[in-house]
Order: sequence, then C-alpha cells, then structure tokens
Amino acid sequence: MYNIAVIAGDGIGPEVIREGLKVLDALSDTEGLQLNYTHYDLGGERYLRTGEILPDSVLAELRNFDAIYLGAIGHPEVKPGILEKGLLLRLRFELDLYINLRPIKLFPGVETPLKDKGPQDIDFVVVRENTEGQYAGAGGILRKGTPHEIAIQESVCTRMGVERCLRYAFEYARRRNKGKKVTLCGKTNVLTYVFDLWSRVFHEVGARDYPDITRDYAHVDATVMWMVKNPEWFDVIVTENMFGDIITDLGAMLQGGMGIAAGGNINPGGVSMFEPIGGSAPKYTGQNVVNPLAAIGAAGMMLDTLGETAAAEKIEKAIMKVCEKHLKSLAAGQMGYTTQEVGDLVVKYL
Repeated sequence: MYNIAVIAGDGIGPEVIREGLKVLDALSDTEGLQLNYTHYDLGGERYLRTGEILPDSVLAELRNFDAIYLGAIGHPEVKPGILEKGLLLRLRFELDLYINLRPIKLFPGVETPLKDKGPQDIDFVVVRENTEGQYAGAGGILRKGTPHEIAIQESVCTRMGVERCLRYAFEYARRRNKGKKVTLCGKTNVLTYVFDLWSRVFHEVGARDYPDITRDYAHVDATVMWMVKNPEWFDVIVTENMFGDIITDLGAMLQGGMGIAAGGNINPGGVSMFEPIGGSAPKYTGQNVVNPLAAIGAAGMMLDTLGETAAAEKIEKAIMKVCEKHLKSLAAGQMGYTTQEVGDLVVKYL
C-alpha cells in the first residue's frame, strides 16, 4: 500500500495526470498494489485566487507521503519565477530532493533528430545534483538599476552534497547493469574549484567502493557534442545542477521530445517527486490533444523508485508498444489519437 500526493498543477497538467492515474489504477488491479491518492490544489490558479504558493501546512503533509506525482507548474498570468521558486525549488530544498533522475531512452517507432541512430544507440541516464550549485540561491545584486549594478550568482558545492550524488550514480550504474560506466560531466579547465572537488570525490569514492564501475570524464561542451555524435558511448552521466539542467533537455530531444521525457526528483531516504518534463503548455489546455506518455512514464519511475520494479517494467513496455504500433508523432495534435485514447492504449497493453 502506498500513499501518493497528487499535484495536477497548471495547464495540461490535470489532463496528463488523469491518464497516468488511469494507468496506475489499471496496474493496481493486476499487481496487487493499493494506491491511495490525496489531491492538492497547488499552482497558478490557487496563487491567483488566494496568493498562496506552498503553505507550510501543506508542505508538512507532503513529507508524510510515499511519493508525490506532479503534473506541471506554470501559468501565463503569473510572472515567471514566482511559482518555480515558491513551489518547485522550495519542494526540492525542503524535501531534500537531491537527485534529479532523467532516463534518456529512444523507444522503437519514435523518431530522433540524430541521423542513423536508433533505440540501440540512445539509452542512457543522467543523474543531476538537484539542490546545490548555482541553484542554491547564493549571491545578490548591488546598486540595482544604476549604471554600476553588480549581479553575483555563486555556485555552492559541498563535499556531502557531491558525494551523495556520486554514490547514487555509481549505485544506479551497478543496478542498471548495462555498461557499468559512470561519466562525470564537468569543466575542470575553467571551473577549477568546483570540479576539483567533484573530480577528487568521484575518483576517491569510485576507486574505493565501486571498483566494478568504469569511471570516465568529459567536459560539458564535449559531453553535448558526444551526446549528438555518439550517444551510445554513455551509460550513466553524473553532473552538477546547472550542467544537468541543460544536458537533460538535449537528451529529451534525442529521445523524441518533451512529450515522452519523464523525470524524478529523488530523496532516496524520504519522499520523492515524479513529473513529465514538458511543462504546462497553456495553449493546449483542455483540448485533449497533448501526449500523456511522459506523465505515464513518470508514474512508472515512481513505482520503480518505490521498489515495484516489475510493475514499472510493465508500464515501460506498454508505452513502447503504443509508440511502435500506433502513434504518428509525439507532438500535440499530431499523434492520431486524443490524450485519453493514448492513455487507453497504454492500459490495453498492460
């Protein structure tokens, strides 16, 4: 039995989350899972209505769930940064969701922009540190609005934060058991202080505790180059917060686009949060035309993290069959099916 907090959020969030819950409910009947949902009204509409973003009382409740299932956050009538900082980033920091996990996997039947590359070539995972770096909020502005204005944004990396992220990456590569290789993505030739720490811990911990895992290093600029030219070289990539934010969106395009990219914000010892990556896409709200596969894939990641590996594999295989046998495209309005019909197809293949 698992207690799941559901935050459908803004825009297309409620539409895709509905399909994810449909798949979870269908799977529960066959896998003997009891999933109890508690729905929370958080996002742009609540902010516009009440001025609240994430009340302390709600945050306290969220700490007690087994997982959080998130649709999308972002509202066209709310200034950018308000919801992102007040809800998404606050959840990351307050719940210590220190791992951002992004599988980059091309499914059969899905087009990639890479010439002569297929599912056998694009199958790796990015482990991104999720609570430190430039996203920690250290810095400030001096003499704002004057010709002498100064803006400082500092990257904060701690030995504890770096090591626990690296250990997660090594453990994940071991459990994944594919290439058993971890590539550290950094910039040791310029960001010398930050990546001196990352590199030292990477090799110390890897050599001592994970001798079965091959260690590799690439500058971030080389990483994005090889992701395009030879994505088959990668197994698990581990990196700091900012670089991870950038390379994972490139990865999403390699696997077919935001319509199928899912992610997890993970605290291995606490509650974790899972979401589709594509955002709230307000222009498609209520049209029943958006692709729900990223949200359904996020539901599968949630089950896998909860230890329900067999159930998660069933979801992934069902998604693969839908992509291979049915969808004309992953793009909104071009799938050949409605949002609800795609959810029904996944249920059919479970």
